[in-house]
Amino acid sequence: MSVKPHQETELAKYVAKRVLALKPRKSQIEIAAAAGFVHPNMVSMIKSGASKLPLDRVPSMAAALECDPAYLMRLALEQSIGKTATAAVLEAFGTPVTQNELGWLEEIRDASDNTDPRLTRRARTAIQGIFGK
Repeated sequence: MSVKPHQETELAKYVAKRVLALKPRKSQIEIAAAAGFVHPNMVSMIKSGASKLPLDRVPSMAAALECDPAYLMRLALEQSIGKTATAAVLEAFGTPVTQNELGWLEEIRDASDNTDPRLTRRARTAIQGIFGK
């Protein structure tokens, strides 16, 4: 069995999980078509790690996989240019915020009357508690 160059990347694992989750409603061929791939086997190649997800396909692939494009872009950058370079890009441009994270941020702003609250130990503990940590 040959080792695929990108099979251990977080992106390959994530795409495989999303394809499996969507299986009752969408085939891989439908996902590939929605993402704009000419060859329907491209989704198989990405999820197996045989091929990278091209950065220009991230928005359409995110729509096809019904996932957040900012999250998928983070994974695609890491797969494409490596962890160190991705960290540099994110440092320069800021960390992309997912739609779910944006919802949390909006609630914090609303609850604090837009006072830009500092993250205190108590607030951190409360947030950790929400997630059972």
